[in-house]
Amino acid sequence: MLKLKNDSISQIIKKTVVVTPRTSLLEARAILLKHRISRLIVSEKEKPIGILTEKDLVKSIYRIDAKPLESSRVSDVMSKDLVTTQEGSTLYDCAKIMLENKISSVIVLKKDKTLSGIITKTDLASVFLTQATGLLPVSKIMTKNVITVKPADSLLYVESVLVNNKISRVVVERSRQPVGIITHRDFIPAKMPLWLKQFGDPSEVENYRLTANPNEYRANQLSYLLTFIAADIMTANPITVDVSDDVSNVSLLMIRHGISGLPVVKGKLLVGIVTKTDIVRAIASS
Repeated sequence: MLKLKNDSISQIIKKTVVVTPRTSLLEARAILLKHRISRLIVSEKEKPIGILTEKDLVKSIYRIDAKPLESSRVSDVMSKDLVTTQEGSTLYDCAKIMLENKISSVIVLKKDKTLSGIITKTDLASVFLTQATGLLPVSKIMTKNVITVKPADSLLYVESVLVNNKISRVVVERSRQPVGIITHRDFIPAKMPLWLKQFGDPSEVENYRLTANPNEYRANQLSYLLTFIAADIMTANPITVDVSDDVSNVSLLMIRHGISGLPVVKGKLLVGIVTKTDIVRAIASS
């Protein structure tokens, strides 16, 4: 059973980027991409009233019936059902809240209900680096039934796999070996050709990724999803971990590389996947 040296959440509460409900979706998108974060707290008078995630943004881009992004506001797509905790909560409490509500972050409030900060799965994963009292092998917490796609599968199929299985990432495999990984974030810089990703100048790739007018994604949604394949947008040669690795090492890799899930291999063959959710579950069950 996992034990922590210090279970106070005060050690990992962090400030977060805050926007108002009147912020445009284009501006919110630019902030997410610039800071490489996956959520924004929506606040008025220092009190949180909503949260906008990159998943919300992806849905707004791909909804054909939605109004143009330049006239859309954060308030149009943000989630108002906030899950919060108090500054005096424990790490175990926070982990249980995330699992019970199937969320990736918990908003922390001060006694007067104003915003104190936020705790994410990444923050909980970091606990293993400093607070874990013993070793915990990946095999004890990994998900063994890995949902996968093939490099040649269409993006329409990949999107359906993510949505229908309610997952945030899917492993791309060939002959039982992981060759790539695709997350919701990979759909945001939509229609980036594989040749540009592989051979383009870094500044050219960055300009494409941060384009201020993503409406073309929506206009060409069907042709994009039908024409392009998993290999066009996947992150190739994903970082993997061995089935016998310690979870602390896994946490370090996730934090260092800014990723939330890693394929688990035995030899070179795919045998599972370990995510931040698995780490949160290990803390919650302590």
